[in-house]
Amino acid sequence: METIFYCLDSLTKVLWSFPMPALLMGTHIYFTFRLGLIQKYLPRGIRLSVSKQGRESGGVSPYAALATALAATIGTGNIIGISTAIAIGGPGAVFWCWLTGLLGVATCYGESFLASSYRVRQADGRWAGGPMYVLQKGLKKKWLALLFSVAAVLASFGMGSSVQSHSICAALRSHLSVSPHLIGMAVAVLAGFALLGGIRQISKICTVLVPFMSLFYLAGCFYLLAANRAYLWDALSLILRSAFSGKALAGGTAGFALSQGLRIGISRGLFTNEAGLGSIPMAAATSNAPSPAIQGLISMTGPFWDTVVICAVTGLVIVSSILKMPEAFVKIPSDGLCLAAFCQLPMFGAEILSISLALFAFATILGWCCYGECAVRFLAGERAVKPYQVIYLFCVYLGAVVSLERVWGLSDLLNALMALPNLACLWMLRDRIQRQVILSDTSENFK
Repeated sequence: METIFYCLDSLTKVLWSFPMPALLMGTHIYFTFRLGLIQKYLPRGIRLSVSKQGRESGGVSPYAALATALAATIGTGNIIGISTAIAIGGPGAVFWCWLTGLLGVATCYGESFLASSYRVRQADGRWAGGPMYVLQKGLKKKWLALLFSVAAVLASFGMGSSVQSHSICAALRSHLSVSPHLIGMAVAVLAGFALLGGIRQISKICTVLVPFMSLFYLAGCFYLLAANRAYLWDALSLILRSAFSGKALAGGTAGFALSQGLRIGISRGLFTNEAGLGSIPMAAATSNAPSPAIQGLISMTGPFWDTVVICAVTGLVIVSSILKMPEAFVKIPSDGLCLAAFCQLPMFGAEILSISLALFAFATILGWCCYGECAVRFLAGERAVKPYQVIYLFCVYLGAVVSLERVWGLSDLLNALMALPNLACLWMLRDRIQRQVILSDTSENFK
């Protein structure tokens, strides 16, 4: 067994050291230019996400679908991931992470457009779709559809449930002396109540939870930015200079070469916004938006909110706080930079960050359950959804009480097995995506 884990871990390191980041980033750049800098339509996508005009029957609202995707996307990586990126790759990693999110908008449009184009209507009137349906119907590659679906189900047990409950347990136990078994059971019960109503109930919860948790966290960030206002320009300048020079960060944080900051920033951005992974299209396909082009515009705002806004603000908070009080960051572990910055709040800084981490992780549990259900439904039909939910909730409990060293590595490998078939869809059907964007650009729905 140890030999198997070693081989899988070695394969994961090889894939994510260069091939996967290069493939994903290359796809982002390609579709950015092929779709005519579609990022310029971000304001229109934001407006469409809250519009109630022209919706079809069945499905969930476009905003609810977006909120579900954001629930799965906005997670602990927005906080801990950025802290680690800055500690390892220097302040320039923030720029590369931000750029990855901005370019990933184009890929997210393409994969969401395809998912909405090839989705299917279920017996109860709801929509179901995702890369597995595109692979089966659009490319006639059933085996790739099965590979994607199996990887998505297994990834939901790891990254979607157990890893997130482990993060919740760690955040709560840093302030409360509570048994991890109690925390695991409590999180599983709360998630179970949310899952009882299916995608519609989860979407409704996410439409409230996502804006609340984001504003709660960003309120602390904006307070710190206001307190650090005298250092903001220097922080921004340092981030931009370091992105191309690899300049060291003051206050005891290691300085690294340009290649290190670029590699870490890009990899963190790819992990955080999930553009190209194939997860976001599964939420996009449930929407009752009037056309695939409109749903693509709405879905592509997800990487913008996740990476361009939340990750960028987190990075600016950390760098400006280090410049202001470098002595407070000496000998701080790589994943603790954001905590050290929040401790500069006049009161309850550590508690606010812990609550944010717990909320982000719980939202991810809900969002990834939707993805897992979609994949299970494709593999075995509706009858398999309830058993899947039981196993999923057990993984939620299990994640709070066991070590997850193996799970992290397997989750990265499963993410690659999801991304590769999804990227095959995008590249092989790229001409269809481009034509539809050009045609839609002159339609009333796109205006």
